[in-house]
Amino acid sequence: MKTCIACGMPMKTKEDFAMGDESKDYCKFCARPDGTMQSYDEKLKGMTGFIVKTQGLDEEAARNAAKGMMAKLPAWKEIEV
Repeated sequence: MKTCIACGMPMKTKEDFAMGDESKDYCKFCARPDGTMQSYDEKLKGMTGFIVKTQGLDEEAARNAAKGMMAKLPAWKEIEV
């Protein structure tokens, strides 16, 4: 089982992968409509919204939590924030 390099989601089935392509290292939630991987800023915005929605944190706390999680993921290791 692969794990998404951009958000950490376990990718268990073909449908979990971007465009259903199991050779991709990122999931369907981290892909743009054309199948390319979202940028850091796009992913940060999406993860922040997800945390606000699912955990009830305010925007700033959610953004900080998202940054902390993303800093540990392979896709964003070299990003300075």
